[in-house]
Amino acid sequence: MVQAADTTVLNISAAAGGGPTVLRILLGAQLRRLREAMGITREQAGYAIRASDSKISRLELGRVSFRERDVADLLTLYGVHDAAEREKALGLARRASANGWWHNYNDVLPRWFENYIGLEEAASRIRAYEVQFVPGLLQTEGYARAVTLLGHGGAAPEEIERRVEMRMKRQELLHSEHAPHLWAVVDEAVVRRPLGGAEVMREQLRHLIELCELPNVTLQIVPFARGGHAAAGGPFSILRFAEPDLPDIVYLEQLTSALYLDKREDIERYLTVMEQLCVEAESVTDTPALLKRIHDAM
Repeated sequence: MVQAADTTVLNISAAAGGGPTVLRILLGAQLRRLREAMGITREQAGYAIRASDSKISRLELGRVSFRERDVADLLTLYGVHDAAEREKALGLARRASANGWWHNYNDVLPRWFENYIGLEEAASRIRAYEVQFVPGLLQTEGYARAVTLLGHGGAAPEEIERRVEMRMKRQELLHSEHAPHLWAVVDEAVVRRPLGGAEVMREQLRHLIELCELPNVTLQIVPFARGGHAAAGGPFSILRFAEPDLPDIVYLEQLTSALYLDKREDIERYLTVMEQLCVEAESVTDTPALLKRIHDAM
């Protein structure tokens, strides 16, 4: 049983193409399976690496970085003694501890959002619903600057530009070799509110029309005429990953923090709401025409 799990270490090491965040989650899931296969408790595992059971829990969830010594000690405890298999796991630990590109922006990047960027980089499919702003991956530079000024109006100009630069860097994901499919549903208020002024908003609308032509971008608008709708609770995102060991994650952003939900019942509820939103929204094919009408009327 342990040997079969060892082979999985090899598979995820070779297959995982995401950044360090997803590698941490994959390695953590593998270590959890090895521990459970040996009938070892989290408390016992924690004792082996001079840590608490809560640290083992964080490691297995991929929420903290791995030290090679800890991984080596856990592999010994879990009965993984083959040198080649151990090196594969330790190599994965080294990759999982590397910094992503976003670490260059630590001065302006909240820790709670850093986790999301790592997951976004690893996702194969992102579904998002927005009620106030154009989704970050779809914003123009001018619109992104206007959004940044709303939340950081007292910041120095250099900080504002650095935050905008980071958002533009994020958007390279949509044009990368392994770009995820982004399916965004936004309330009509998002595309009618002239954030940054009429000209900034017109540029943003033109950008959205162009993005509708990308094969990995799907955009829908929920019109005012639909009245109330299923997502009365506010904006949210659902991230799905190609790796079978990674569950879907629902991301809920708040003013100064965020929630990450991965329980099956929560995910199923948000998926149901998202499907209902897609039904209530304008069709994908009609969205560019609606955006053009709003653009011409602004």
